[in-house]
Formats: sequence, C-alpha cells, structure tokens
Amino acid sequence: MATTSPSAPITPHRTLITICTMVATLMQVLDSTIANVALPYMQGSLSTTSDQISWVLTSYIVAAAIMTAPVGWLSSRFGRKNFFIFCLVGFTLTSMLCGVAQSLEQMVVFRLMQGICGAAIVPLSQAIMLDIYPIEQRGQAMVMWGMGVMVGPIIGPTLGGWLTDAYDWRWVFFINLPFGIIATSGFAIFMKEKRGAPAPPFDWTGFTALSLGIGALQLLLDRGGGNDWFESSETLIEAALAGLGLYLFIVHVWLAEKPFIQPAMFSDVNYASGFALMFAVGIVLLASTVLLAPYLQTLGGYPVWQAGLLMAPRGLGTMIGMMVAGRLGGKVDPRAVMIAGLGFLAFSFWEEARWTPAVSTSALTFVTTIQGFALGLVFIPLQMIAYATLAPRYRADATALFSLVRNVGSAIGVSIASFMLTRSAQIAHSQIADTLTPFNRMMQTGGAYLMWNAATSAGLSALDGEVSRQALAIAYSNDFMLMFWISFPTAALVLLMRGPSRTGAAAGQPAPHAAMD
Repeated sequence: MATTSPSAPITPHRTLITICTMVATLMQVLDSTIANVALPYMQGSLSTTSDQISWVLTSYIVAAAIMTAPVGWLSSRFGRKNFFIFCLVGFTLTSMLCGVAQSLEQMVVFRLMQGICGAAIVPLSQAIMLDIYPIEQRGQAMVMWGMGVMVGPIIGPTLGGWLTDAYDWRWVFFINLPFGIIATSGFAIFMKEKRGAPAPPFDWTGFTALSLGIGALQLLLDRGGGNDWFESSETLIEAALAGLGLYLFIVHVWLAEKPFIQPAMFSDVNYASGFALMFAVGIVLLASTVLLAPYLQTLGGYPVWQAGLLMAPRGLGTMIGMMVAGRLGGKVDPRAVMIAGLGFLAFSFWEEARWTPAVSTSALTFVTTIQGFALGLVFIPLQMIAYATLAPRYRADATALFSLVRNVGSAIGVSIASFMLTRSAQIAHSQIADTLTPFNRMMQTGGAYLMWNAATSAGLSALDGEVSRQALAIAYSNDFMLMFWISFPTAALVLLMRGPSRTGAAAGQPAPHAAMD
C-alpha cells in the first residue's frame, strides 16, 4: 500500500476520477439492496417460494464476501487499473444477465457471478480515493466514499421500488448499464496504471478453507429452516463442512508462515473491537432493510413505489449523520459519537418492534430517519478510530477484511431475519388459531361473526387471512426486537477502544489507510 504525502503533486483529472469512483462504488453497493422491494414480483415471475427468493440477495452477498479476500493479490498481479476495469465490465455484463434470467437457478448463478465481479469494486475504490488525495484531505475523501458505501443500501429499495412500479423488476438490474459504461470509460481514459512490487505467492490454502467455511455456513442458514434443521442429513453435512472450513482456516492462519490474513493485527484493541462492531453493523444494515421493504407492502398496504419512497428518509438520515460525525471529528471523542449512534439505532429498532399495520406515515418517516442518522454516526467514527493504532504493514489486509466481515455479517443477518420471520409467523399463527374455537364468545356476535363466520367458506377464508396478517405482524415485531438486541449491547465494544488522546491520530480525519498496490 502506498500513501500520498501532503507535498505530492495533484493527480491529473482527480475530480473526474473521483466521480467515476463514486459511480462505481454506488453501483456495486446498490445491488446489495436494490432488488429488495422487487422480491415479491420476482418471486411470482420466477415461480419460487418466499424462502427460495432470498437466495437472490444472499448468493450475491456470499460471493462478494468470499472474493474480497484475494483483492489485494489480484490487484498486484494484474495491475489495479486493469483489474478494476475487468471487474466493472464483468459486473455490468452479469447485471444484464440477471435482468434476462428466466428461472431461479439462472438468477442465482448470475448473481453469484455478479458478486464475484463486484467484490473488488469497494476495496479498490477506497484505495484509489486514498491514493489521489493528500493526507490532509483524506478525511473529506473518506466521508465521500463512506456515503457511497452506506447510502447505497439505503436508497436501493427506493430506486428499486420506483423502477419496479414504473417499468418491471428486471430494470433494477438493467439500470446498471449506463453507470457501468460511465465508470469503465472514465477509468480507461483518465486513470493511470500504478504498478507496485511483484505480487507475493497467494495463500490459496487459507483462501480455500475460508471459502468452504463461509459458503457452507450460508447454505446452512439459507436451507436449514426448510430442511427442519439438524433433522436433515443435508444440514448436518453443511454444518460439518462449515465447521471444518473455519477450523482449518483458523489453524492455518496461526501456523502458516505467510497467511493472507495476519493474526497479529487482532492484537490491536481498536481494530479487533472495530472488526466485531463492523460485523454487527453489517447484520443490522441489510437485514433491517430487507425487513422494512416487505413490511410496508404486505402489512402497510403501500404500493411498491410508495414503499420505496417511504424508505428514502433513511438515506437522508444517513447522509445527515455522516456530515454531523465529520463535523464533530476533532471536537468530540469519536467513541462518544459511536455510542450515541448505537443508542439511536437501538431506539429505532425498539420503536419498530412496537409498530402495528396501522402505523402512521409520520411515525414511519421519523423512525426510519433516526435509524439512518444513527448508522451515519456509527460508520464514520468507526473508520476514523479502527485503524488509528494499527501498524501500517497490516492496513492493506485490514481494509479488505473490513469489507469481508461487513458482507459476511450482511449475509448472515439476511438469513437469520428471513428464517426468524417465517418461524415466528408459523408459531404466532398456531397460537392465535388455538384461541378461535366455537366457544370463543367474541367470534359469536357483532362484526366478528359477520366477517369471520367459520360456518361459511368465505368467512373461514377471511378469518384465516386475518390470522395470517396478525401472525406476520407479530413475526416482524420479533425480528425488529432481535435487531435491537444485536445493536444495543455492541456499545460495550466501543468502550474497549482507546480514544484519540492515546492513539495519536490526527484530529478530525481518519487514520491514513494505505492504498493497495
């Protein structure tokens, strides 16, 4: 990794390269969530169940998580510019393939390919931003880059909802074509190739073990609920492979002479705490978005375009939170800012857990804005302090590992949220139905008797529909409460970090990341 000194000459066409970098970053991150609102439409078009359609999200996330690890080596081996352009072209082409997919199997394969091509875009875009800006401007550069990373998952459902309603769900993938052309053309014309030292031998043993562990774990999470968990031999095999892969990876990292992840970096308390915190942020960032979009459509009764529009305040709150966090840098301990952000985040999930299908639009807007604001308060200080005490030689691997753990957290969060939603709805449906006996006097008189008369087929069908609706509302409440219990205790990780007075980090800006050569 190479850093840019304050006296370094200004990079030619820096503004144009910055624009192309932000376009590439936003395009890649958007694809993590842009399909959320369109999932019910994709489910019908591809003839799948609600559990199966979640693979459209998780297949992309897992592929991106696995392929993040070798980004630094591939960049050194083939050159950053060449590798970046290859990834942009591959990402754009696979987006087109997703848009023309005719079956779930095709969609999952194309999303896997899209995730493989898109894995390098975020780490390389961060490296480029740090390379082309001098040290004294890196704080502002990281705020711009951070907005692309954090705002992308927030505005994705809004854009996806509008495209699905105005055109077709396939346009959530076709929309990448103009952005891909702009970013690829810009880098091809304006970016200069930067060659570093020859790439060292890549640790394929460690990478293979990690890929096996992550892939098998994701399969277990995605298919476990439908297979009755450990009553199924498939789940047992997936659990064994996941445990074996992660065990071999950990042993290899500690015993190998040159593993691709250096275990010594985790002796830094700031980085180790930030690593765990980023994992938790990854879980709630995408899982909360996945929950909110169908909640607004299935329970709130909003059309797809309006559901997407109601999620826009979340993105606005994130941008405001990032700007506030940037302004407070150097004036307020970043740990205090993160704790405040986690407090706001926990509050938003607590409020969402109390929602009913009749929740007002004003309450929706207020809570989602607070949630976005909280994420902005957490993300920028986390980037500032996590690397402040880390030795420079570890920064290349550390930045890639942060992207990896965020993606893994997102994949696990989506799987857990989807399973909990289905399971809680089934349990709640059974519990409510148990009370609806012929001896329940509330069902014998008044409007309930007229609307839900179990003696008629129409009444019985209406009654079952209302029970399913109430059970789903309870299930969503349980999921939002789970997000609360994930976000609230993570404040303890912030307390383990050392403050700026002991890190020697420059006030008001992130510790200078190194850029991957």
